Amino acid sequence: MDPTSERLAQCYTGVVHDVMRAMGMRDFTLPAELRPLFPERRLAGPAFTIDGRVDPRADPHETLLAWTGLLSKAKPGHLWVSQPNDRVVAHMGELSAETLKNKGVLGCVADGYVRDVDFLIAMGFETWSRGCTPRDIVGYWLPRAVDVDIRIGDVIIAPGDYLLGDRDGLVRIPQARVAEVVEQAELAIAAENKVRSAILRGVDPQQAYLEFGKF
Repeated sequence: MDPTSERLAQCYTGVVHDVMRAMGMRDFTLPAELRPLFPERRLAGPAFTIDGRVDPRADPHETLLAWTGLLSKAKPGHLWVSQPNDRVVAHMGELSAETLKNKGVLGCVADGYVRDVDFLIAMGFETWSRGCTPRDIVGYWLPRAVDVDIRIGDVIIAPGDYLLGDRDGLVRIPQARVAEVVEQAELAIAAENKVRSAILRGVDPQQAYLEFGKF
């Protein structure tokens, strides 16, 4: 994990959201329907983006060749972030996750379904999705492009943009501004700690807000 990912993983989505909102950014919160297999863990890192398409007439051999070729392109130290444009089949499973984990991929965000969930949990591969299905991609789905801009909900994710996920959900941080966002988030967390301490001492919440500028 790169230093930026490590620092980002020490933040939480609520404070990062508030920092980006204060910076004037918009459309950076991913759909709430995307949920993690490990809600107790934070997911943080730059995105390796995948765009795909449904083709019910695709040859089964062709789909598996394309999928395994896609796995080969995944980048260590990145998150697998997929817009499959499909809500029918699974877009991550056991053997694929084993491959990605061994390559050093930090986790997966699929705007669709996944399968082999018991195996994904057993191997500890951090996976976000909209749900689960046993049906796979064979003879049905093909990748279209990698390292391209993709849209998940209202959020455009460019290759190399950072994602942060925790129990509250997922946010996207533009690569060009991630250092600034992380720095401001760390300062905001420090200010919130002071507010928390003041509240626990019995300080009036409005007084604490006026003193520290955070709540």
